[in-house]
Amino acid sequence: MSSLRDAAMNSKAWPFEEARRVLKRYEKAPPAKGYVLFETGYGPSGLPHIGTFGEVQRTTMIRRAFEIISDIPTRLICFSDDVDGMRKVPDNVPQQEMLKANLQRPLTSVPDPFGEYESFGHHNNAMLRRFLDTFGFEYEFISATEFYKSGRFDEVLLRCCERYDAIMKIMLASLREERQQTYSAFLPIHPETGRVLYVPMKEVNATDGTITFDDEDGREWTLPVTGGNVKLQWKPDFGARWAALGVDFEMYGKDHSTNTPIYDGICEALGAKAPEHFTYELFLDEHGQKISKSKG
Repeated sequence: MSSLRDAAMNSKAWPFEEARRVLKRYEKAPPAKGYVLFETGYGPSGLPHIGTFGEVQRTTMIRRAFEIISDIPTRLICFSDDVDGMRKVPDNVPQQEMLKANLQRPLTSVPDPFGEYESFGHHNNAMLRRFLDTFGFEYEFISATEFYKSGRFDEVLLRCCERYDAIMKIMLASLREERQQTYSAFLPIHPETGRVLYVPMKEVNATDGTITFDDEDGREWTLPVTGGNVKLQWKPDFGARWAALGVDFEMYGKDHSTNTPIYDGICEALGAKAPEHFTYELFLDEHGQKISKSKG
């Protein structure tokens, strides 16, 4: 192993270069959590494709390279953003009208148009896991729905209340003036309709851990940020998830690259160290367009 490790520590191959960057995070002391955490993310709005494979494969290559140069245990998680509201109906699934009636509801609250699973989100999560298992990937699956509802995210959500002004300062600097007027890092899930609401906050109470807002009909609501009553906007969610899990490495497509300072800033505002990153080119279709999960 020593000769292999020596060679790996000097290799110019990109997985080893990335692995050495991850190892440098712990050159003074091993991780308090006892392992190095690699993460990949998946939006289950449709079916997995070659881009999904590419992200997990590349991350696995870096993980294996890390295991050659270090004895620190590793974990790889695949995180499904299945609390996201369904923003549009995929073209490649049945029951289009039923799905249209469920727009903006979390994907795990939308009925499965195939009639096989608890929800459309559960269906797509199952497709993802089957897809990854076909290639023999070693990973742990985490559902955002379970993460939010089980309380595993509660501590960070309460911290988001405490650090709300700092988070909003980071976010507002990246938005146009019109968007700034209505933007909120918190997205409440309506207690009656179950839809994810994009509404401004009237109050964020760090003491009580609650948010107050008016729904689309002008009715005022106050909800706790814990227990699955809210989700975070996707950019704050990135940084908050890193902070909650202690992520050490995550790669993503170049379409995310300009957001890296935002993700990092939010993670750090929540008191955690931002992970190492790697940006990759996107797979394109025959028309030169980004591959879409909703079109197949």
